[in-house]
Amino acid sequence: MEPIPFLDLGAVFERSKKDISLAMSRVLESGWYILGREVETFENAFARFCEAEHAVGVANGLDALELGLRAMGVKAGDEVIVPSNTYIATWLAVSHVGAIPVPVEPDATFNIDPDRIEAAITAKTRVVLPVHLYGQSANMTRIVAVARRHGLRVLEDGAQAHGARHDNRRIGAYGDAVAWSFYPGKNLGAMGDGGAVTTNNPGIADRLRVLRNYGSRIKYHNETIGFNSRLDEVQAAILSARLLRLDKENSHRGKIAQIYNEGLAGTQLVLPVVARHAEPVWHLYVVRTKDRDGLAAKLLEHKIGSMIHYPIPPHLQPAYASLGLAEGSLPISETLHREVLSLPMGPTMTKSQAIRVIAAVREWDAGRTVA
Repeated sequence: MEPIPFLDLGAVFERSKKDISLAMSRVLESGWYILGREVETFENAFARFCEAEHAVGVANGLDALELGLRAMGVKAGDEVIVPSNTYIATWLAVSHVGAIPVPVEPDATFNIDPDRIEAAITAKTRVVLPVHLYGQSANMTRIVAVARRHGLRVLEDGAQAHGARHDNRRIGAYGDAVAWSFYPGKNLGAMGDGGAVTTNNPGIADRLRVLRNYGSRIKYHNETIGFNSRLDEVQAAILSARLLRLDKENSHRGKIAQIYNEGLAGTQLVLPVVARHAEPVWHLYVVRTKDRDGLAAKLLEHKIGSMIHYPIPPHLQPAYASLGLAEGSLPISETLHREVLSLPMGPTMTKSQAIRVIAAVREWDAGRTVA
């Protein structure tokens, strides 16, 4: 019985091997390796894909978030509303600019609950930072409406949602900007780190281009205190090659998710909830059970990989002990982090593999019923 990996990255990149090889050769032969034609080409293609006017490549997803906040003028002492249920990078970006993350609990989709945002707004709030978690868009229509009512900016974290749609429109510029990660395991992944910010705001785009390059738009003339955060030519070329397959790969992920939805119906698992406004790209397929360890053990027994996204919520990490958010302060998020388990998902996963995962889950489920 062949193992089923959680995500077979080798197989994912093998599919684009020819295109990636040609792209890397093109960069090698160009003699230009930083902020050249490949970055510009990818930025233009990615902006079009995201239905945005601008895309600015940066070094990684965390930088995309941090520079996005800086481009919006967020400074020390400001507050930024963040999801309580997210990867810690969302919070870290806020801390890196000296601002304070203010967590808001999720709704049934695991994304930030629009109904809870208004109560978290104070005179210090500057930005609302929703995350399109697991590949499903947050409710941007309602989030943007709340933000505009209070004169706030909206920076979206799209690290897990390349190609996702909200109300039939791509995630790319619903708010003021969207921060993206191209970490290898993402739906659109590079062969190393990479990131970008998309926006329809030319002022934000211009500010980002200056900030990413030492605060300079003219060599050796530095108009502000900037950073070295540039998407390099090699990764940009690889991303351009991989972008050509993204819609097809996302569609395949959706088919695997549908197989899971049908095959796992009626079990004791809490299955993913998809909002009416959303068209997910299924970066992850996340289920819930109080017997997470038992389910993970059963899957391992059948040589099936799984992962926890994420075992500890940001507010309970030692890094954020200073906020004073003790256990029990964000109960919805804490429950999710105790119960969630991600099943295998990826663009190279086969129907027969998904059926094997379902069979193993049902074996676990039957054992729990008997017990």
